[in-house]
Amino acid sequence: MHRITLKDKVFIPYISSDKILKSVSAMAKKINIELENEYPVFLVVLNGSFMFAADLLKEVTIPCEISFIKLTSYEGITSSGQVSELIGLTEDVTQRTVVIVEDIVDTGVTIQKLVSLLQAKNVKQIKIASFLFKPEAYHKNIKVDYVGMEIPNDFVVGYGLDYDGMGRNMNAVYVLDSN
Repeated sequence: MHRITLKDKVFIPYISSDKILKSVSAMAKKINIELENEYPVFLVVLNGSFMFAADLLKEVTIPCEISFIKLTSYEGITSSGQVSELIGLTEDVTQRTVVIVEDIVDTGVTIQKLVSLLQAKNVKQIKIASFLFKPEAYHKNIKVDYVGMEIPNDFVVGYGLDYDGMGRNMNAVYVLDSN
C-alpha cells in the first residue's frame, strides 16, 4: 500500500485488503448463525457498498435475496445532511427480515431514512450491516447490528468508498492525509 492522490487530496494507507476480508468473513459467519431461520432480503446501498456487499454475500450461506437501493448524502468530503433516493426499493418486503448493507455509518442520516422507508413497508425486522462505523459521528438511536470495523471520524476512501466518485475501485482503505 502506498500514498495515493485523488483529485486535490492525498490519502495514506489505513486498512489492508487482508484485514478487510477477515473482518467481512467474521461478519458473514455471525449473520449465518443469527439469521439461520430467516429468509432475509439484503438491501445493498449503492454505490459505496458494492465491494463490501459482494465479498459479504459470497460468504453468506443461508437462503436469501439481494436487492439494491441508491441513496446519496455526500458532497465532496462532507455529508450534506440530506438524503436523496435515486433508485428505490421495488421488492415486496412485507413481513420479511431486511438486512441493510452499508459501506459506512457515520452521522446515521442515511440509516434513519432507510429504516423509516422500510418501517412504512411493514417489514418483520431490520438489521444493519456496515463495513465501517464511526461511533464519534453517530448520533442516532438505531442499532447497527453487524459492524466490520469501528474507525475514528476521519474521511476514508477505497473498497467502495469514494471522494467525488474516485477511489472506489481500490481493494484497501485509505485515510485523508492531515499533513
